[in-house]
Amino acid sequence: MNTKQQLRALAEARRGTLVPGAFNALSARVIEDLGYEALYITGAGVTNMWFGMPDQGFVGLSEMAEHTARIRDAVGLPLIVDADTGFGNALNVRHTVRTLERAGADCIQFEDQVAPKRCGHFAGKDVISTEEAVSKIKAAADARQDSDLLILARTDACAVHGFEAAVERAQRFAEAGADILFVEAVTTADEIRTLPQRLARPQLMNMVVGGKTPIFSADELAGLGYGLVLYANAALQGAVAGMQKALTALRDNRQLQEDPALVAPFAERQRLVGKPAWDALERRYS
Repeated sequence: MNTKQQLRALAEARRGTLVPGAFNALSARVIEDLGYEALYITGAGVTNMWFGMPDQGFVGLSEMAEHTARIRDAVGLPLIVDADTGFGNALNVRHTVRTLERAGADCIQFEDQVAPKRCGHFAGKDVISTEEAVSKIKAAADARQDSDLLILARTDACAVHGFEAAVERAQRFAEAGADILFVEAVTTADEIRTLPQRLARPQLMNMVVGGKTPIFSADELAGLGYGLVLYANAALQGAVAGMQKALTALRDNRQLQEDPALVAPFAERQRLVGKPAWDALERRYS
């Protein structure tokens, strides 16, 4: 199977496959090295790590396409790419699909927020009309050059119009051609348990560390019938904590040894970026 077919099989198996988020090629390498089966290119993570700004619609299509292409070159895992609101109307969505598909996406996520969007776990969200949101999912499905490309449709309507409205929107998205459904920022355990009973298409559940949604284990979510379990910014939050820890030790001690409790060893860093393979190529062409 190619990576698109692999991702479809993972979603349809409904075994709670863990999908961490990557914010650059090195974080993607770490995810692949640790044995995960798919990864998510996070718009929030790219915005936080590259711009030092909050997830409030500052990242654009060109940045996401560039990151997708670099990560596609770095790893062989299936890639889910966060395309926010599609960067405009239904015609922009069509262009977004073409652009990200060329860059190497296996699945593209679109959401129904009013632009500029904001993190699904921030206050102050709003959503576009159901009709406009459905038209954008139709445009995304129609724009695929490869029929195996998956469309992941996210709704943020739960926070704005309530749980029932969110379920209704997700069903409309499925009818419009979405392959995977994502009801964002549900706030109760009962809502998490109910969604797989209400929606027939494979679903993704987003576990945000510190967010509004109760944390369930991947095994619990698999038992409920979820296909994918997203931890979009666990790597980002771990990286920030690691940087703070190492740099605090450097500031306080005025030196830093190769302590694996504080920093990845030099040799491990070289392994992750593939230096042995580059050394072999250098010998081949010398």
